[in-house]
Amino acid sequence: MSKLIDDFREYRVKMNERILAADNKVMKRIYNLDTNTYTDGALSSKVKEMLGLSTSMVLRCDDCIKYHLEKCFELGVTTEELFEVFAVANLVGGTIVIPHTRRAVEYWEELQKSEIEEA
Repeated sequence: MSKLIDDFREYRVKMNERILAADNKVMKRIYNLDTNTYTDGALSSKVKEMLGLSTSMVLRCDDCIKYHLEKCFELGVTTEELFEVFAVANLVGGTIVIPHTRRAVEYWEELQKSEIEEA
């Protein structure tokens, strides 16, 4: 597994556990809303994750981008679909999104490599 992927996953799990351990009702509800928002409904989970990725790129949140890239990867988003998401994000967000697109492409390539290595 890639160090880039491992580091992100380990940090996310560790910090989410610490946040949830505080037993704050509002924080727990926010996490619950986040989880439930991305379940299948009128829109599929795949479409919702692509929307989450695009909006995260416009908001320029690299952690969110990585998270949604992983979910998109798990849900079978193709590289061609991914670049259409990038196109929308860059159009809406402007050129300031380009550095985040670079890091997103790097992370996507790491996800693809890790799948090949695991096979």
